[in-house]
Amino acid sequence: MSIRIALDKPPEFYTNLDFISGRVIIVLQRPEAIGNIIVKLEGEARTALTIQPERRDDYNVPGNSVTENHKILYRVFQVYPDDSVALLLQPGLHEFKFSFKVPLNNICHDARAISNIMGVGGVGGVGSAGILGRGGFRTMDGAKQLMLAHVKSTLPPSLTGFPQEAEIRYYIKVTIQRPGIFKENWRYQLGLKFLPIEPPRPDSQKQEAFARRPFAFKPRTPLSARRSFFGTKPPNNPTGMGPTPPSVEMSARLPFPSILTCNQPVPLRLIAKKLVQSQEQVHLTALEIALVGYTHVRVANLEKVEQTRWIVVSALNLSIALGSSAHPADTEFEVPNTLWVAQRLPNTVAPSFRTCNLVRRYELEIKLSLSWGLRGAGKSGGMLPQVISLPLTMSKIEVFSGIKPPAQLLQSATATAATTMAGTSANATSNVTGNGSTPRPPPRPSANGRPSIPPRPSDPLYPPQLGPDNVPGYDDAPPSYDEAMAESLAGPQDRPAYSGVTAENAPSTMPPEKGARSL
Repeated sequence: MSIRIALDKPPEFYTNLDFISGRVIIVLQRPEAIGNIIVKLEGEARTALTIQPERRDDYNVPGNSVTENHKILYRVFQVYPDDSVALLLQPGLHEFKFSFKVPLNNICHDARAISNIMGVGGVGGVGSAGILGRGGFRTMDGAKQLMLAHVKSTLPPSLTGFPQEAEIRYYIKVTIQRPGIFKENWRYQLGLKFLPIEPPRPDSQKQEAFARRPFAFKPRTPLSARRSFFGTKPPNNPTGMGPTPPSVEMSARLPFPSILTCNQPVPLRLIAKKLVQSQEQVHLTALEIALVGYTHVRVANLEKVEQTRWIVVSALNLSIALGSSAHPADTEFEVPNTLWVAQRLPNTVAPSFRTCNLVRRYELEIKLSLSWGLRGAGKSGGMLPQVISLPLTMSKIEVFSGIKPPAQLLQSATATAATTMAGTSANATSNVTGNGSTPRPPPRPSANGRPSIPPRPSDPLYPPQLGPDNVPGYDDAPPSYDEAMAESLAGPQDRPAYSGVTAENAPSTMPPEKGARSL
């Protein structure tokens, strides 16, 4: 006996609204009585964290770790028998066709859908025909999913690379149920790569988000009189006073809102502003641009953040003059973007996402090395070069997949957002008190029951929306599309290359779910 799944024209990856069709191919060596052949399209977001010794009494689970599994996608298709009458399959090759459509949003947030598809307590589910479901096949018990905290969001991308801690997998699983007490069911599973469509992009406001930092070089004097075999050499400057040190403000700018796209260059601008009148020249001698990803892993009320760093640009031994020494103060100079305009994001960067127990967010770090004077030219001029390392951080960065949604879906989402904003504005107007002030709502508790943390003061060197301490909160779910609107739409035709870390058919690295909070 052998089982395999053959997909029809499989793409490099699947996305929302795609149709996944194929065949279950079974080769039998002898006659077999088959009860049902069930094909499932499933997606799981699994997390696991180690329990600290001092908190072990809070969790009644064996072992040192606690796990959480969210069924973000669950579709069932019965390919055999069609009329609920099981037959004896003869030796030879047998094929059974199946077809699924990938939805837009996760299913685990919808208690009604969980109850209808999976059932609760082993009763109900697909077919609603008792404890074994329609035709006698068993579905997953949805009661355990109802015990978890969920958020509604677009399906997240496939994600591996965090062994024993976190993964998001999509797969097609076939189960061949064989009647009989001592006969084991046959199973086969095929992994899929998944990359979601983009959320609605905001309209271009022709504004820029920025991170800026002023600096000034230290005053210096010429090299002190140097002794030689023939005596003391007098300094070049008889007054003993050095030149006026330059002072420059460096700023990194991105279009606002700050959105990067997988496999695309960073739309960055670097601006140098001369702050004081000085005849001295400043050079850019090194540049590093790095994208930093933060993966928030949650199990119940345990949390952990994993950091991943991607180097986008690393350029050393530069000598780019920042403007001209003859320019007056307040003159701005834009650094040529030739260093990074052709450098795309690495193809292991997954888009930003949020699901029930996993969050991925990004920051952009720029490190500059600026020099007053160049190496090799300092001694001849009686001056030693002075080098400053300057970091700039942009903390609120969204990374989109680059897969544009269908136009009809985008129009529907835009109209819904406009209606929601209008309703919110009307409510805010009606709640204005007599003295013209709007009452402040009480702080809303987060998903784990703790009150939301008030915003922290921002760094004066950063704008409020990009302060280094103003990390994006994730109490609110990101906007998601209307599932009903998507039923009549097909998947996007144009799509970029895949981006992310996914071993879709490799064995799972997650710990066993003994004592887990979810099935």
